[in-house]
Amino acid sequence: MAGKLILSWDIARDREREYFEFVVREFIPGVQRLGLELTDAWATAYGDQPQIMVGAVGSSIEEVKSVLDSTEWLTLSDQLQEYVRNYNEKVVNSTGGFQF
Repeated sequence: MAGKLILSWDIARDREREYFEFVVREFIPGVQRLGLELTDAWATAYGDQPQIMVGAVGSSIEEVKSVLDSTEWLTLSDQLQEYVRNYNEKVVNSTGGFQF
C-alpha cells in the first residue's frame, strides 16, 4: 500500500516572500528528487487550522520513512523551518483522497 507524508505549518510572519521563493525553487523540486510525488497543497482561508498542508506519496510507508531518514530530507526540512512555524509531519497509509 502506498504511503503518504502529510506536512503542515504556518508561514512565519515577515518571511512570506522568502518562503514562497524557497518552496518553488528548492522545496518542491527537492521533494520530487527524493522520489515522492506531491499530491496535495492546501491553504487555510479561515479557521484555527494550519495555514498550509502538503501531501506527498511514495510507493510504501517504508519508502516514505526512508526518505524522512535521509540526509537530503533533513537538510530540506531544516531549511523549510527557517520560514515556517508550527511545523508537523506524519506518515499514513494513502487513501487516495484528502487526509489530515
